[in-house]
Amino acid sequence: MKQPDNKKLMAVDSHALIHRAYHALPPLKSDEGEVVNAVYGFLLVFFKAIKDLRPDYIAAAFDLPEPTFRHEEFEDYKAQRPEAPEELVQQIPKVKETVKSFGVPVFEEEGFEADDVLGSISEVVHQNNPELEVVVVSGDLDTMQLVNKKTKVYTLKKGVKDTVIYDEEAVRERYELDPDQIVDYKALKGDPSDNIPGVPQVGKKRATKLLKEFKTLENLYQALEEQEVSSVTERIQDILLENREQAFFSKKLVTIREDVPLDFDLQQCEWNYNRERVVEQLEKYNFHTLIDRLSDLDAQPDEDEQSQQERLIN
Repeated sequence: MKQPDNKKLMAVDSHALIHRAYHALPPLKSDEGEVVNAVYGFLLVFFKAIKDLRPDYIAAAFDLPEPTFRHEEFEDYKAQRPEAPEELVQQIPKVKETVKSFGVPVFEEEGFEADDVLGSISEVVHQNNPELEVVVVSGDLDTMQLVNKKTKVYTLKKGVKDTVIYDEEAVRERYELDPDQIVDYKALKGDPSDNIPGVPQVGKKRATKLLKEFKTLENLYQALEEQEVSSVTERIQDILLENREQAFFSKKLVTIREDVPLDFDLQQCEWNYNRERVVEQLEKYNFHTLIDRLSDLDAQPDEDEQSQQERLIN
């Protein structure tokens, strides 16, 4: 039996998983002719995460279609992204309905992204239930900045079956930086996927080098103003100083908010689903193989599986 200090909340970045699933799987249709590949792929990850993590609580965060505060402050935010295919957009309500059929509460807030909702859920949990571990399930590496002693990120390496968990040490191994430096790293190098400008001529290697030396964006610019930076050329120093405002603006854009006003009740997230309701929902999309696998969500791990989970998570 789990001890209280081993309990965990699985916080799902639903939109990120839907997009990954849609592009990873070939078209799949229900008997009604509805395209449901993103729903199916989302559930594959959902099932695997539950089996791997054995959460006590689950919450799901979704984006809303309205512009966020980032769009209002930066007109070109994500401007280069092609419009989502209609077949993908039509599956989002289906995923939301399916998540709810499992008894998992959905959280979304106008003006914010799912990442912000997840960050705020983590903050509320850490304040009110400091013994609880949060594991963010996402296909988006932006969530790496949320990693700390009580928060991990369970994400997809490729497809929808190959997963990995990032704790603080795993983030350091990947980026050579601490998790709380990721926002400064992205502020310096920019993020083409979201159209975040960053600082010209500062790529991954230079951003990493600067942050390993100065730790934070604030420290870096204080050193630049005091002419105490000798690790880059004068030309790069000039570029950094000329783009100071853009660097800090980029940092604001890439920082996941932790103050979204949410009506969050941990007890509503307790993982306990009604099998009949779930089977009825899965039958709508002819997901018979997933119905057969529902027992995976109920079974307690044996000793070998428990050891595997501990290696995966710790």
